[in-house]
Amino acid sequence: MPRTSSRRVTQKRIAELAGVSQATVSMVLNERRDGPARIPDPTRQRVLRIIQETQYVADPSARRLAGVDSQIVGVFTYEPAFPSESQDFYAPLLTGIEAEAEELGCDLLVFTSAPVTDGRRRLFGGHSRLRLADGVLLLGVEMDADELDRLVDEAFRVVAVGRRVSPRIPYVGIDYVSAAKTLVRRAVGLGHTRVLSLRLGTEGESVHDRRAGVLAGVKGTGAELTELIAGPEDLDQSWGAVARLRPTLVIVEDSSLAEQLVARADREGMAVPEGLSVIGLSAPERRGPVGARLTSLDPPRIELGRRCLALLTRLLSDEDRPDDTELRSLLPCPMHDGETLAAPPARRANG
Repeated sequence: MPRTSSRRVTQKRIAELAGVSQATVSMVLNERRDGPARIPDPTRQRVLRIIQETQYVADPSARRLAGVDSQIVGVFTYEPAFPSESQDFYAPLLTGIEAEAEELGCDLLVFTSAPVTDGRRRLFGGHSRLRLADGVLLLGVEMDADELDRLVDEAFRVVAVGRRVSPRIPYVGIDYVSAAKTLVRRAVGLGHTRVLSLRLGTEGESVHDRRAGVLAGVKGTGAELTELIAGPEDLDQSWGAVARLRPTLVIVEDSSLAEQLVARADREGMAVPEGLSVIGLSAPERRGPVGARLTSLDPPRIELGRRCLALLTRLLSDEDRPDDTELRSLLPCPMHDGETLAAPPARRANG
């Protein structure tokens, strides 16, 4: 039997497809096998088959009305959260989410069964279990716009961690545009005129926001900006660009690459910041010796995780539901001063 449309499947629709009453569907869902209204096993199996084929899971709001709220919040990550290369990025977010969950008295359920394709999970891949939770937090650099729209259409209670272009999805994000612009303006204001930007090539909103901030920071200053796509695995390529272009300022989006670049400059005898200034657009995952030196943005990821869960619980509340102006917000992004930014050598000599 073909699956139903993208609209949320209701108990009424299950009853129609199975040729039974809605009360029968409710009894099957609640596993009421005993008593005078015992459901014949063929009927029960038919209802269960329709439930599976339509990917129906009881709406959490209905469970709350029945007085059986699960007090479970789901966490769905588009990128796997637990491999070693991902843990440092997700750990602060999950720390904030866990701390807020403890205060609210709810449990967390991490959805891991969705298949991973090209490094990303699909929300509706296979048998979706999202409705086992009262509401779901969505984590990931890139999210599928069609899936986000389907979540809204099917009345899921969700909050995205990070700004999303979709106007229908609630989120709490970080104001990377303003922060990146401020940091770059501060750097260029010291006299840097040859600037190299090493940016990530992915399509997430946070990546676009940081680039927008860099462009706004350079605009109108007279500085010459060269952009290259480079990630943590591209140290040799990045250092080659520094040697070839001879910038006085390098803006690095990936914190790991920024730390590697500072260490490489030290080894090559190009003192930082005396000979080359380096600034990062994300915080080092661990403030080791090099990370502590790096002048960078310092996104409040723990606070971001807490605020996202707080918004989700308000969406689930009957007494404290947020109004439209509270559904999408950005947190200010502080900076870590560090020691890798200074005036270029020529400006210091003239000063």
